[in-house]
Amino acid sequence: MVSQRVLNLNRLGLVLVVFVVVLGAFTRLVDAGLGCPDWPGCYGHLKWPDSVEDVERAEKLFPESPVDHAKTWPEMVHRYFAGALLLVVLALTLIAWRDNPPNRIREISTALLVLIICQAAFGAWTVTLKLWPQVVTAHLMGGFATFSLLWVLYLRQGGGRLLWLDQAQKINLKRHAQVALGLVIAQIALGGWVASNYAALACADFPTCYGSYSPPMDFASGFNIFQHVGPNYLGGLLDNEARIAIHWTHRLGALLVMVVVAALAFRLWSANRFLATLTFTLLVFQLMLGVLNVVWSLPLGIATAHNAFGALLLLAMVTVNFAPAADDAKMHARNKLQETQL
Repeated sequence: MVSQRVLNLNRLGLVLVVFVVVLGAFTRLVDAGLGCPDWPGCYGHLKWPDSVEDVERAEKLFPESPVDHAKTWPEMVHRYFAGALLLVVLALTLIAWRDNPPNRIREISTALLVLIICQAAFGAWTVTLKLWPQVVTAHLMGGFATFSLLWVLYLRQGGGRLLWLDQAQKINLKRHAQVALGLVIAQIALGGWVASNYAALACADFPTCYGSYSPPMDFASGFNIFQHVGPNYLGGLLDNEARIAIHWTHRLGALLVMVVVAALAFRLWSANRFLATLTFTLLVFQLMLGVLNVVWSLPLGIATAHNAFGALLLLAMVTVNFAPAADDAKMHARNKLQETQL
């Protein structure tokens, strides 16, 4: 039997992780990733230096990092929400182990706790390694993985039943759904690499790049995962041809995702029209936001929404792959009714 306390904490965790993912994108987009030069505090404060005296003291401690209030508060608010999420998942995991029989809920909650602890480490390394692209990208992927695991945990507790498929439908769509999930994950990773290397505006026009469908690109430098640790990567260090290679690859990935996910949504129509409509709508919005990021030169609201819709599209693919079969839900409901009658 599922513990109501675990379910309630799971719901709270989903609310918090939405804020964590969106605030993480916002922090990155306003170049506030190094708004606080230390971790977990900010210039030695649990909040951020606000008064004149606190700012003077902070700048003496960190003379190479002058206080910029426009960047300190986004970074710290993001950390507060991430810390709250850690506490919620810790409580959820402890209650799951105490109240539930051995099952997947224990396993998923434990994996979540380990993942969020790793996320905290990546958050610290993001600061100490000065936005090293590998760490920034891994940190972004960890946030999306956290969101996905919390959603899987919710599905396993009977949530989101409007999105479930029958067992036969799941089997029929299994291979296609797995490919779609893999491509969406790869595209999100590419998006993280675009963001961490500041390549979002490497091409200022659409659908071409500087008027060409084969712009000059340096793939070796653009996808060099052995970049040196040590320099400050704020603003990026790659030349434009390397950034174009990253940007153009992300565009091509978007085309592949569009074809595969749209085809999956078409096949879902006969199985679950609500899930099919939701999947297709999220895909369309995500593609539109990506285009608008280019033609409108990365407006903050559009770029943040692009991250949010990417997360939601990922959850749609996770649902197709990992939601329990609707047959199981019907059986569970029948068993519960019989227990009540007895």
